[in-house]
Amino acid sequence: MARVLYLDCFAGAAGDMLLGAFLDAGVPVDELRAALGSLGVDHELRVTRVLRAGISANHVEVVDRRRSGEPDHGHGHHHGHGRHDHRSLEEIAHLVHHSALSEAGKARAVALFGRMGEAEAAIHDVPVERIHLHEVGALDSIIDIVGVVFCLERLGIGDIVASPLNVGAGTVSMAHGTFPVPAPATLRLLSGVPVYSTGVRAELVTPTGALIVSDYARQYGPMPAMRVERVGYGAGTRELDPLPNVVRVVIGERLADEDAAAGRERIVQIECEIDDMNPQLFGPLVDRLLAAGALDAFLTPVQMKKGRPGMLVTALAAVASRQAVSDVVFAETTTIGVRWSVVDRETLDRRYETVEVAGGRVRIKVSGRGGDVLRAGPEFDDCLAIANATGRPVQDVYADAVHAWSARGLR
Repeated sequence: MARVLYLDCFAGAAGDMLLGAFLDAGVPVDELRAALGSLGVDHELRVTRVLRAGISANHVEVVDRRRSGEPDHGHGHHHGHGRHDHRSLEEIAHLVHHSALSEAGKARAVALFGRMGEAEAAIHDVPVERIHLHEVGALDSIIDIVGVVFCLERLGIGDIVASPLNVGAGTVSMAHGTFPVPAPATLRLLSGVPVYSTGVRAELVTPTGALIVSDYARQYGPMPAMRVERVGYGAGTRELDPLPNVVRVVIGERLADEDAAAGRERIVQIECEIDDMNPQLFGPLVDRLLAAGALDAFLTPVQMKKGRPGMLVTALAAVASRQAVSDVVFAETTTIGVRWSVVDRETLDRRYETVEVAGGRVRIKVSGRGGDVLRAGPEFDDCLAIANATGRPVQDVYADAVHAWSARGLR
């Protein structure tokens, strides 16, 4: 049966917590230290056992040896936004490409930092090439991200499911001021991810945690049916009594049950037919469905009773998002009822990489299975934005992105 990894983020997620959980779940710490040592940055990785609300967990600390042995922390559960070296994307990519990670691991790590750079560039309204990463450019966050990439490669599990993320509440002090939780970069990285707050006044999800979970999780919801093999706990520094300040990783074999076959993702299909609505309203309806968490939404012309033309509205959503998507259908259409059913779908592993073209950067959506790339294609919206900004034909921008990706020879 297929193996699955579940990220239980009931107390949020941070890079060091995830790293600690993967070590607790069985990744050898000496192998991790060797991989991180290849980055060529002078640091020490300290792993200790701690108790958080009675739960034993791994606590990971990154010490910058250039700073008289003081911990070099960045943010969140355990961090204060203090003294850091802010590195550019180019500098970070140089470190990663000269490391001992696999080629796939290097590409994944560079793509992760690229996503963070794009998020910060959008927030600060500056070109991405001018971005020096504040939170993720610090040494501890570089170690956290590269370390998690290594751990997940070492575990070899592509089927990753995450719970909705508990983001916390209150405010957080950052380099640019004091902001409400979640921090701006965190919230941007969590676009499309189910989140909630239990009212704990702390920053429970850091930018690094948001980056990692949103990039690796293929599905969000309750723990899938599985035969548990290993459990790992990673701790933040602060106590959040009575909430244990830990993230939990559960690894096991997927089990077939009445709703889903092993190795497949269970989703819901929500439908209704409409024959009495202004056609101009269907476009905004699809946008609202996607914003509410639908994985996809589409319209199909149908012939209804009494020979009237109508529209079949279909939305696909995670089981946990069914009610929110149904609520949008009732609010935005004239229907008085919807039907829904549980269906299985099988998807390829997917990731984003970034290529340079004249006028900007284009994300490439890379899909595959078992480490093999089966297809890759430019994000059309990125191509369109560059075309609009430069006046170039969008088909030329698209072709340049395809050529830049092909030139890497990673297929």
